[in-house]
Amino acid sequence: TAMARTLVELFYDVVSPYSWLGFEVLCRYRQIWNIDLRFRPAFLGGIMQATGNKPPAMLPKRAEYMLKDVKRMAKYYQVPVQISEDDFQRIIGTSNLGAMRFITAIDMTQPQYLEPLSREFWIRFWSQHEDISQPENMLAVAGQAGLSSELSQKLLEMISSPAVKNRLKETTEEAIKYGAFGMPAVVAHLNGKPHLFFGSDRLELLGSVIGE
Repeated sequence: TAMARTLVELFYDVVSPYSWLGFEVLCRYRQIWNIDLRFRPAFLGGIMQATGNKPPAMLPKRAEYMLKDVKRMAKYYQVPVQISEDDFQRIIGTSNLGAMRFITAIDMTQPQYLEPLSREFWIRFWSQHEDISQPENMLAVAGQAGLSSELSQKLLEMISSPAVKNRLKETTEEAIKYGAFGMPAVVAHLNGKPHLFFGSDRLELLGSVIGE
């Protein structure tokens, strides 16, 4: 009999470059591992606030290391993250809440677009260094991901709805309940128990724990 597939949840935010790395690597492993990969768009700001965590770039030595680290990982995993010192200010100056609500709205209505839409947001923010908080940019991202202009417009209207706001809030709270304090947060469900892995550099460990 076929082994039951292990549910692996990825809690992510497009403002996080490490989330993009984790997302792409898990998309690759999904082809060869016996897993059901579930994407869980959440709000990094909410997780930071609830857990008292601070962005790594707030600590100068850590920021210095992070620049090198992300560049090395981007090269190793072949993911086009472009990072420079200016990005730390850019992240602090950009509201990503609208983008995460937009992504949440697609998850609620047309989940088949969730993966390409999320990827396009990362590309727009981390490769092309564009502002993802502006409605016209969100619509452009949606177009790149293959959504019709009608659907894109509908999603834009949905981001201010209580249903979407609550869903994003609930997903964020769920991540915190699993023990998340940053992103990406990967949760594997084994024998009825959740196992949390933080970051994009623990995926081999995840594989080992789930028997891959």
